[in-house]
Amino acid sequence: MHQRAIRKQSNKNKQPWPRLQNLESQLYTISNLILFSIFGTLARLGLTALTTYPAAPLSTPLLWANVGGSLTMGFLVEEHKLFTYSKSPTTNDEERVEVERVDSPTREEKDQAPINKKTVPLYVGLTTGFCGSFTSFSSFVRDAYLALANSNSPPHRNGGYSFLALLAVIITTVGLSLGALVAGTHLAIAAEPVTPPIPTLFTRKIIDRTVVFLAWGCWLGAVFMSVWPPDRPGGSIGRTSWDQETWRGNAVYALVFAPVGCVLRFYASFYLNGRFISFPIGTFAVNVAGTMLEGMFYDVQHVPLGGRVGCQVLQGLQDGLCGCLTTVSTWVAELKALKLRHAYVYGIISVAAGLGVMVIEMGSLQWTRGYAAPRCMVSG
Repeated sequence: MHQRAIRKQSNKNKQPWPRLQNLESQLYTISNLILFSIFGTLARLGLTALTTYPAAPLSTPLLWANVGGSLTMGFLVEEHKLFTYSKSPTTNDEERVEVERVDSPTREEKDQAPINKKTVPLYVGLTTGFCGSFTSFSSFVRDAYLALANSNSPPHRNGGYSFLALLAVIITTVGLSLGALVAGTHLAIAAEPVTPPIPTLFTRKIIDRTVVFLAWGCWLGAVFMSVWPPDRPGGSIGRTSWDQETWRGNAVYALVFAPVGCVLRFYASFYLNGRFISFPIGTFAVNVAGTMLEGMFYDVQHVPLGGRVGCQVLQGLQDGLCGCLTTVSTWVAELKALKLRHAYVYGIISVAAGLGVMVIEMGSLQWTRGYAAPRCMVSG
């Protein structure tokens, strides 16, 4: 039963995202994507930093973010009470009808819920924006390649052990992310009796309009902080050397590029995912394209070319643009929704294509010239 919302979402809708009716609705949707992509990026970077420590049992700290984003995605896809719109929602406030509930939703309402929720900008922001940016397919494939290339271990490890390390990264990431997605659906079912609905008028009149100012203000603030970092020499923290400047490379540049990747991913899914019901071509395209870009930025960063700021921009492009252009949470949700044979084909082709791109891009440089330490790399 926990699969019903996810599976019906795939089987009943060739168009994955209902058409946006007017400019107002598009503004609300894009604003939610911008704001929650920033939140998702911060959550991913913060959790990765928190789970990176000596002798960690997991060699890929990003696994925690992928599992957390997939868990949240499972909950949001399965729940049926937060967003209570009628079965024929429109973008006009006067035509929207809030469903008054006394008991739990009926089975028919639950089956229709995934369709209706996709018209709600806040839901799009939470799923595509936050969960999609909290997880990263390109960074997952990068970690798989680094395990295969023996980049994080003593150089004496043989090829067989490197292949096992590759399998370990793939199996743990895919398996635990799928498990977290299912756990999220179970959590939504368990919390259904106590999950409060969000009033329609409150969402439309208050939340959506507030998000517009917050989203564009936060994005503009990230741009300003990237130009005038607070830890610059002689700045508010009193740094005396540019070598100690860390804000932009660690987070700020990523926040500048994150909304771009998230919005591109949303529109790629909007226009492409419905073309082939058995193969979400939009998600596949952005995952492979983002992986290709990540490999290119990683190579240039480790040549290295340019100075400290250039290195920080490249790191921001990897964490922000590529991290938000690609997604694991949506990918595993699609794997769960597809028929078994289609899911295996889609999953294997996605991982193989991403890993093949990384081997060509990163391997050709690493196994010939070799990698140098990035000039902006800061310990800790």
